[in-house]
Amino acid sequence: MSSADTSSPHVVLVHGAWHGAWCWRDGFAQRLEQAGLQVTTPDLPAHGDRLDADRLRSLRHGPRLRDYVDSVVEVLRGLPAGGPPPVVVGHSMGGGVVQHLVGRLDRPALGGAVLLASMPPAGVWRVTADTARQRTATFLRANVRRDLGMLVVEAEHVRRMFLSADTDDAVVAAVQSRLHGESFRAFLDMLALDRPRPATGRGPRATQVRVLGAADDTIFRVADVEATAAAWGTEAVVVPGIGHDVMLDHGWERVADQVITWVGEMA
Repeated sequence: MSSADTSSPHVVLVHGAWHGAWCWRDGFAQRLEQAGLQVTTPDLPAHGDRLDADRLRSLRHGPRLRDYVDSVVEVLRGLPAGGPPPVVVGHSMGGGVVQHLVGRLDRPALGGAVLLASMPPAGVWRVTADTARQRTATFLRANVRRDLGMLVVEAEHVRRMFLSADTDDAVVAAVQSRLHGESFRAFLDMLALDRPRPATGRGPRATQVRVLGAADDTIFRVADVEATAAAWGTEAVVVPGIGHDVMLDHGWERVADQVITWVGEMA
């Protein structure tokens, strides 16, 4: 968390699948703090510093998407009092978590929500089909073993999934070394069982939503980003020359600055 004045806007950054809170801490969170924002970067259950690989593979005990939402609600309840309601930023799967959060009736008040390279309300069926077609043997083994970490072992695949073709090899290696498995139960939720349902009503719980995509994203393409924005009644901003990991790929500063602008408008 930053040392910014407690009256300044608070931003909670929610990471995506295979990642942890670490993905925000290579400069992105610090840039927000330097702009005067308070920043919190939690690990979702069984992720990052809380890694529990066995739990992620378990069909009985693995976290579901709703468990991730519950964990963010608890983070919001634990934020310091004072200042405007917080803005929640979700990347990739974390964008799906934030979309569910917006619709929750038991959540604390939000100043707004920002979706970065987010899973669309339609879910992950398209990227799942692409992966099954392009990496059939690995995809089948990962599903049989319920070990989705098998999809992010090789540097070439990490680059193709998360970064740009010309990203420095050192950056690719640094990202690959910190990736881990993902909850198989959450994957099933994102595929079909518990996809986000946009809540764009005008009542007292209505929340401002902003949507940003990456032009070089191979996981959630521009068409997915535009569909997400349309579902939430807004226009998508698409950043050129950057891959799916918009907080780590070269050019991440442009994304951070866009988030800073949006938070300022929402506060």
